[in-house]
Amino acid sequence: MSETRLTEAEYDAITEAAAQWCMRLHEPDCTDREREAFSVWLNADPLHASEYDAMLDIWDVSEHLPPPVPAATPKHQRPPAARRSTWQRFGIAAAITLLGIPAAAYCGWQLGWVPNAYERLEASTSRQQMTLPDGTQVELNLGTQLTFSNYKDQRQVTLDKGEAFFKVSHDAAHPFVVQAAEGRVRVTGTQFNVWRYEDQVRVTLVEGSVLVTSNKNLSSEGLHLEPGMQARYKAGDYAPQVSQTPATTQDLAWRNGKLILDNLTLADALPLINRYLDMPVALADSATGKLRIGGVFDTQDIHRLVTSLPKVLPVYLSLNPNGRPVINARPKG
Repeated sequence: MSETRLTEAEYDAITEAAAQWCMRLHEPDCTDREREAFSVWLNADPLHASEYDAMLDIWDVSEHLPPPVPAATPKHQRPPAARRSTWQRFGIAAAITLLGIPAAAYCGWQLGWVPNAYERLEASTSRQQMTLPDGTQVELNLGTQLTFSNYKDQRQVTLDKGEAFFKVSHDAAHPFVVQAAEGRVRVTGTQFNVWRYEDQVRVTLVEGSVLVTSNKNLSSEGLHLEPGMQARYKAGDYAPQVSQTPATTQDLAWRNGKLILDNLTLADALPLINRYLDMPVALADSATGKLRIGGVFDTQDIHRLVTSLPKVLPVYLSLNPNGRPVINARPKG
């Protein structure tokens, strides 16, 4: 299809199909058979993948729109399904993004619903340095994905996975907010590092001050950090754990392509290791997790760290039924 010049109607059909797939795949009742059908459609033509990626950007924007206010529903009628509001938000974002309606975009901006700048950033196999539209400088570690949206009342970053170092341009009236897992980091101008692996988050402050919360839905503004402090939390934590941990070489070594493990237990080290691996490593049991490891490793070559573990620790590697590597402590005696 890509080798033939498409008509406007054919382009519209692909765009509509991409939108339908985007909405369907985000529904919890999407079946495996539907996902297989989507994979066939996606791989049928490069334009399909391009249009679908554009729809993912629109979906990200739609998630930040407030739910539309429903009309009053007579008591004898069943209220509309809850998922309809999500589809309505997606439709609003699609109209603004794809059609470029000036009035809708202007009203959405004034109400703080729609950003006037949006970017999806990713660093897969190499570290990246870039400047966001607001002037903030950001460095991305390997395997990092984030999005930036500039709203009227705040600058918003969503860290989907990975690690990023921010040098935020100062703007007290336009705070900079990083959302990670269920928490957030709020600043006006500072330098800080945010690390996320699955539902674990760690915030290290280098300069300035930040407010950290582990639950963005709480009314509290969060815990105040000053330089030399670090906050850690997992999704679902009521409040972050704060410690006096200066931003040492160990915390920011990734900016030089290094991973420093300073006599950590394997249980604590694995989240730092696994985020660099295509196939995460598991521990056989808690006793194995208590073994300690230290050293300086190249972030581009972490798989060699895993394969060399039996040479430096009393462990051996095996595979579980899913093909995932497992670290096992050698029996004593």
